[in-house]
Amino acid sequence: MHDQHSNPRSDIEIAQAAPMRPIHDIAAERLGIEPGELEPYGHYKAKVSFDCLKRLETRPDGRLILVTAITPTPAGEGKTTTTVGLGDALNRIGKTAAVCLREPSVGPVFGIKGGAAGGGYAQVVPMEDINLHFTGDLHAIGAANNLLAAMVDNHIHWGNRLDLDPRRIAWRRSVDMNDRALRRITCSLGGVGNGFPREDGFDIVVASEVMAIFCLAEDLADLKRRLGNIIVGQTRNREYVRASELEAPGAMTALLKDALAPNLVQTLENNPAFIHGGPFANIAHGCNSVIATRAALKMSDYVVTEAGFGADLGMEKFIDIKCRKAGLEPDCAVLVATIRALKMHGGVALDALGEENVEAVEKGFANLARHVENVRKFNVPVLVSVNRFSADTAGEIRKLEELCDAIGVRAVEADHWARGGNGAAALAEAVVELLDGDRPKLKLLYPDDAPLWEKVRTVAREIYGADDITGDQKLRNRFRDLQGQGFGHFPVCIAKTQYSFSTDPSLKGAPSHHVVPVREVRLSAGAEFIVAVCGDIMTMPGLPRIPSATKIDVTPERVTTGLF
Repeated sequence: MHDQHSNPRSDIEIAQAAPMRPIHDIAAERLGIEPGELEPYGHYKAKVSFDCLKRLETRPDGRLILVTAITPTPAGEGKTTTTVGLGDALNRIGKTAAVCLREPSVGPVFGIKGGAAGGGYAQVVPMEDINLHFTGDLHAIGAANNLLAAMVDNHIHWGNRLDLDPRRIAWRRSVDMNDRALRRITCSLGGVGNGFPREDGFDIVVASEVMAIFCLAEDLADLKRRLGNIIVGQTRNREYVRASELEAPGAMTALLKDALAPNLVQTLENNPAFIHGGPFANIAHGCNSVIATRAALKMSDYVVTEAGFGADLGMEKFIDIKCRKAGLEPDCAVLVATIRALKMHGGVALDALGEENVEAVEKGFANLARHVENVRKFNVPVLVSVNRFSADTAGEIRKLEELCDAIGVRAVEADHWARGGNGAAALAEAVVELLDGDRPKLKLLYPDDAPLWEKVRTVAREIYGADDITGDQKLRNRFRDLQGQGFGHFPVCIAKTQYSFSTDPSLKGAPSHHVVPVREVRLSAGAEFIVAVCGDIMTMPGLPRIPSATKIDVTPERVTTGLF
């Protein structure tokens, strides 16, 4: 039993005290990576070369375990922590396992979220590096994004041969920092020499289409092809203009070629961890790179990965976008829940979560039950991991186990935050047992040839519990145009709040019979999906009243403090 909020040692203190092994040793002993196939970034982090990936491509794949969660609340669920703890636990029970995670975005680290590399004794290290600049991948993605933006304005400045309409430029700039002042800007001010003034804006790097492309690309050639397909805007005749017409993909690829190699680090228990790419799940598809996932599957018998936010967002997109495009299939899913979060879904206020409330657990269970039902729609075996807190009572745990048993899903307590891999040993054994059973082939939620509008409606009905979707005539015409222009086979990526099955973040539990309003549709021709924006979604977060940045500092000994 533990209390994740009163432990005298912070996450960063635990991480800084942990003995790390040289990354060369982890690579050689645990993954079979040969000398010369690793590109080190210091002693404890490295990139795996494409020569290594090519050498291993004929190896059989390991088993893919997807960690997802119930709908998030301020009480927390611990999805990344569970991913790391389960990976460590599988190694402790004698399996060969690696974890695959997303790279944290710097903006939220200094904003409201703090660090994002696990927690307690289930972390990946070096924690400070991972949460800050790491190997520079996100900066490279931002640079590639902004190179294209610069080339768009430069093309207009020097005669506009393609007849780009400055009023219909779709490509925005990006920066990996929360900054609400950049959401909408006017650029090119200051006279003729500075170009043509126009409205523009910034997205955070992890919301950029370049990030989505980076994470879905199969290899360097596929990356370059996708970058060329990016639509930067329209002509005055409403014809699309692609990045390839600006001759930008080659230079963009040059900025990304080193970043595209997957990053290798280690857990606190010195087990291998791939951390590569990091699109937001409420805006984009919320998964680490295809390249990293495939690399891990070739090098380990078991690979534990996560998808962002709850299963309604992260897992649905993991399967309907990433798996559809890359031919991957999760062998099972682990659905993370906490008693605290279930009580919040049952109507309990944040300041009252420490009091026993079995009735609220039962009421909030509706949220978990719908997620279990949704996972099963993809033909993926599932079990529930209960992330234990010290305030959880025996009665609350017993009620949750009874409720899970009634819907035919196993619930397993885990205490990896406080005890590392040992605390998740029972969870690891349960996962291995689940994987030993037969399972049918993965089922996608909708076929490629379904109309785009119907794809969005299917997700809303089947996953969100909605009765229907709505949109004005202009929006419906936009869907019809995209369908007619040859993009109808793309999957849909729904951008909506992560805090509810509905588009209203205040609706907890499992709301039904609601209607999902589609406010906007965006074409991501390079990433090869259609974004349906539902409700109010920000692609550039702001900082909170008291940012995490106010607590972060560096001692005279160059030790980072306050990161989490």
